[in-house]
Amino acid sequence: MSAPRSKAWLGWLRAAAIVCVMLVFALPMVWMIAAAFKTNVQVTDPSVGLWFHPTLENIRTVLTEGPILRSMGNSLLIGVVSTVLSAVIAVPAAWAVGRFGMQRTGSLILVARIVPAISLLVPWYYLFAQLGLVGSYTVLILSHMFVSVPLILWIMISFFAGLPVELEEAARTDGLSAFGAFRRITLPLAAPGTATACLLAFVFSWNNFMFALVFADDSTQTVPVTLFQFMSYASTDWGGLMAAATLITAPVLIAALFGQKYLVAGLTSGAAKG
Repeated sequence: MSAPRSKAWLGWLRAAAIVCVMLVFALPMVWMIAAAFKTNVQVTDPSVGLWFHPTLENIRTVLTEGPILRSMGNSLLIGVVSTVLSAVIAVPAAWAVGRFGMQRTGSLILVARIVPAISLLVPWYYLFAQLGLVGSYTVLILSHMFVSVPLILWIMISFFAGLPVELEEAARTDGLSAFGAFRRITLPLAAPGTATACLLAFVFSWNNFMFALVFADDSTQTVPVTLFQFMSYASTDWGGLMAAATLITAPVLIAALFGQKYLVAGLTSGAAKG
């Protein structure tokens, strides 16, 4: 087989593989969105595919009769605050670990990322209950930061390692302190990595179920726990569940689309230089 023909076949195989992967990830989402506009009978009827008479009843019921809007507000508040606070702590820490050879400190922080969070739920619940924080936003933000800080830190360590140290040395020669060189030179260059890490931390917070199930009350309930309420021992409201799932998926998709440029740049840089 000639070289041009071989390249053409490789191109077709690559395209077929990409289509297969896209179908695997896209079909469940298409089914979810379609089910949001079906009745419960249509959802459970395998003969009803993508051609059906759509209804907005599920969307209307979820928006007007359920706590989904309040839960989305809670999730947005907890996700944004925990992500911002985690970035304020983790980004300078990652720069210090990378620039000053504090690998042992970085390894200790990695232990916090490896330990299963479920193993800490009982002591955390006892501690926060003694402090009177169970059911508050504070306990949810702190518990989410326990995962977000190590996540952002380890993404940013590899990112900072890929930036040329000569730029900081030149800035210090011009009179800046070490932290001044970080704030004015290194931090702007690390914007794609910071955006990537923050986006991943926000998605984790938005999707987290376990912490909200244990620490939240009715007023601080987040969207994953609200979704769980559509299922009971006797039955499941599939139409309402899919409508709510569609509504809570939209903000994450929008955030990913707007941050796509930084996300791709950050992940590519970390993979190439880490």
